[in-house]
Amino acid sequence: MTHMSSYEVVVVGGGTAGLSAALVLGRARRSVLVVDAGEPRNAPAAHMYGVLSRDGMPPGAFLAEGRREVRAYGGEVVQGRVTAVRPDGETGSQGEFEVTLDDGRSVHARRIVVATGLVDELPGLPGFAERWGRDVLHCPYCHGWEVRDEALGVLASPVMGAHQALMVSQWSKDVTLFLHTVRELPDQEWRRLAAAGVSVVEGEVGGLVVEDDQLTGVRMADGRVFPRTAMFAAPRLVPRDTLLTALGAETQDTPLGPYPAVDPTGLTSVPGVWAVGNAAGPMEQVVNAASAGYRAGAAINGELLFSDLDRSAPDGTDGQAVSG
Repeated sequence: MTHMSSYEVVVVGGGTAGLSAALVLGRARRSVLVVDAGEPRNAPAAHMYGVLSRDGMPPGAFLAEGRREVRAYGGEVVQGRVTAVRPDGETGSQGEFEVTLDDGRSVHARRIVVATGLVDELPGLPGFAERWGRDVLHCPYCHGWEVRDEALGVLASPVMGAHQALMVSQWSKDVTLFLHTVRELPDQEWRRLAAAGVSVVEGEVGGLVVEDDQLTGVRMADGRVFPRTAMFAAPRLVPRDTLLTALGAETQDTPLGPYPAVDPTGLTSVPGVWAVGNAAGPMEQVVNAASAGYRAGAAINGELLFSDLDRSAPDGTDGQAVSG
């Protein structure tokens, strides 16, 4: 096994959160390595929206600019995967690690930032995966403006029920909720659906109708077709938490499943390991992820600074001025 150089911080994941943390650390003159598998969650989308000064920018171009900025401050960004993170037994210091990459190289890191994101597990219905990020959508804040006033469909969520349909009704008055496999809704949701003017279709969805590469309708399992030009569906959000689980990081329950328990800076229960972006929570958009990475980067720099100062301070100088 070939050993690479030692880094102060290794960032696992080169999406918005990971690059934001690396940028802050690079500007703080820290040695940083970003290991990026190149699988950002928003890759299927042609544009990203709601990001101040970058509204409508292609996600790929946004990340390319982030990588350029990180490298401008001395940070390294490499293509690859981290297959293991283990406490470094040689140093004997808490919060220092040996990081193994998928090409067999190993790296020493004083601190770790996990920014591996999550995976959208889509409903297993014909056409949904192929149209994902185009006219099968998940977030009205991300895509609602682009499909405003169109004939919109929403697939009821087994977890959130009619919530998404109610939100989507802010962007169009022509919204149909397809209950699919959801058998019951709370009375309050029925009242809100009626107040919002949302139509409700019972029965299972069979797939989508696509003509000339454009969604035109939703086909029910019984053959009925409802004209729709865009469809919203809530995927199952699965965090990429293999590394954190292997390190023994504690989790906390959320309405969308367990996620790592972190403090306001992203520090996990494992000393020296931070989790940011969708690796730490299901609702982090691009702007939230950038903020989380910034907070983690600043916290790590401060921790390293004071740890080094405490270790190098001479004995007997507590509370005493040092003359120059």
